[in-house]
Amino acid sequence: MVDQSLKILDALPFGTGILLAGLTGLLLGSFIATLVLRWPEGRSLLGRSQCDGCGRALGVRDLVPLVSAALSRGRCRTCGARINPFHGRVELVSALIGAGALALLPGTAGWLWALFGWLLLPLALLDARHFWLPDRLTLLLAVTGVLLAGPMLGTSLVDRWVGALVGGGTLALLAWLYARARRREGMGGGDPKLVAATGAWLGWQALPLMLLLASLGGIIWALVVQRKGDQPLGERRVPFGMFLCGAAFAAVPLWPLIAR
Repeated sequence: MVDQSLKILDALPFGTGILLAGLTGLLLGSFIATLVLRWPEGRSLLGRSQCDGCGRALGVRDLVPLVSAALSRGRCRTCGARINPFHGRVELVSALIGAGALALLPGTAGWLWALFGWLLLPLALLDARHFWLPDRLTLLLAVTGVLLAGPMLGTSLVDRWVGALVGGGTLALLAWLYARARRREGMGGGDPKLVAATGAWLGWQALPLMLLLASLGGIIWALVVQRKGDQPLGERRVPFGMFLCGAAFAAVPLWPLIAR
């Protein structure tokens, strides 16, 4: 069954694959935005969507990604309350992940890269907004990587297991050493788990590139934010998981170029 599905993905015309991946991203982006907004507040993810202003249950015509908000000018049709633009932004990013992945890597590898991006997106957003990397999402990322990610970069199952164990173990050791030396935590407990999960997708070979990109991103972000505030740089919290997610996604097309 899996082999047949992969053959179907490989057989899709180039433009059709990009369009289908973009539309899939739009639909998934709607769910991802809802998850990121509701989960930290303890709200159910299964209930019908409602207007935040009047509580009206939203119908099909209100839930078409990007289109519904554009037609209603970003406001509820009943009470006129402003629709949170976060929904549209996440839907757009998710669509770009899908379309971009299939444009750069047609076929099975591109679909797996898109799936990787869609699984990373909620983790990146939750860490950016709440400094939170839920174990359940990280576990889902790890399991799908072990089971499916081989064709994405041509990595073996052993490479991905080593990537998960070595990547997560190394970051956990660094976090422990920092805490021992500085007598305070320098890294959240979710970051090593996230590195382990991305290692299950990338394999051990691409992990140094991912960690380098994530570290550079975190340093640049901290320096930029430092110039806008008065909190000392050493005391400022950095959503490192967000940079790990971005770096893991970027490493997929970059690693083959470097490894040639």
